[in-house]
Amino acid sequence: MAFIVLDTNKLKKNHDYLDTLFRQQGIEWSVVTKLLCGNHDYLKALLELDITQICDSRISNLKTIKRLAPHIETVFIKPPAKRNVAKIVAYADISFNTSYDTIHALSVAAGAAGKKHKIIIMVELGELREGVIKSRLIDFYEKVFQLPHIEVVGLGTNFTCMYGVLPSYEKLRQLEHYKNLIEKRFGRRLPILSGGASVTIPLIDNNELPAGINHFRVGETLFFGTDVYNNTILKNMHQHVFKLYAEIIEIHEKPNIPSGPLGYNLTGVKTEALQEVAPKTSTRAIVDIGLLDIEAGHITPITPGMHIAGASSDMMVLDLGENLNKCKVGDKVGFYMNYMGVLRAMSSKYVEKRFATPEEHTTRMERNMALN
Repeated sequence: MAFIVLDTNKLKKNHDYLDTLFRQQGIEWSVVTKLLCGNHDYLKALLELDITQICDSRISNLKTIKRLAPHIETVFIKPPAKRNVAKIVAYADISFNTSYDTIHALSVAAGAAGKKHKIIIMVELGELREGVIKSRLIDFYEKVFQLPHIEVVGLGTNFTCMYGVLPSYEKLRQLEHYKNLIEKRFGRRLPILSGGASVTIPLIDNNELPAGINHFRVGETLFFGTDVYNNTILKNMHQHVFKLYAEIIEIHEKPNIPSGPLGYNLTGVKTEALQEVAPKTSTRAIVDIGLLDIEAGHITPITPGMHIAGASSDMMVLDLGENLNKCKVGDKVGFYMNYMGVLRAMSSKYVEKRFATPEEHTTRMERNMALN
């Protein structure tokens, strides 16, 4: 069985770096855990860090978190479906909202549970995903303010998740402006201004973050060390907190060009006629993981000289060239993964989840690379 490993040492170093950065700026931050897909062991390892608030977009994941750590404040970070309001009230201390009808239903559910439910109203600032249109925000807030079991604790916004719209000082100043306007108009304090995510972190170093932005939601940069704004890696952070391993189940020298008429493969793609290439053959290895578990475009072999030739539902073919690493059946092959690569592997029940140890999950090829 293929497996993914989590390096808790690298995760802790990334967490500590971000925690120091945010504390120096007087910013609260929340860990976005949807990448972990509710995995009990990985969440437990994460909760051993100095974390006070967790965000997720799956109710079942928040339920697991509350079971593991009832004291952790939980945030549901997408507008809830009305049918789920009772569960949201039960497992999320705060939820992000954009629909009055849903917030009204949350108020009813909170009243039935004998509590108040906290919400953050999301504001549309150009990404065109979730968010109340700015011109309607005052009227929207006025209606929500009258609901008896709802407490509005802040405003928030989203960037880059759909169209890739980047945050800027000017856009975040707009969010700050609307917070100040609402507080003045209604005499109510909004303590949270959640304008920060992984993509917003570089604005801190560039002194382009408005002073009022006091809350960040961070997932990708914590788990991958990425500077999402510039599509690079942040200094002093670890990129490969996760790695994927699969076992070679066949290895042979084979032609580089398929033979026979070409039709559509299982993904609906028809390969065009291919030209002869040199060399005409190469060593090809099949590993025990496929499209049920991963997307080949989001993983990269760790060992130089390997590349992914293709994949089917439960197998993937690697081109090893001249097989200079002397790979054989039974060897493990390691892969680096980006965010979507980890998300797919984590969501597959066919990929085992493990923790990294110094030698146990290091392939022979990786050890040779380290020696060289």
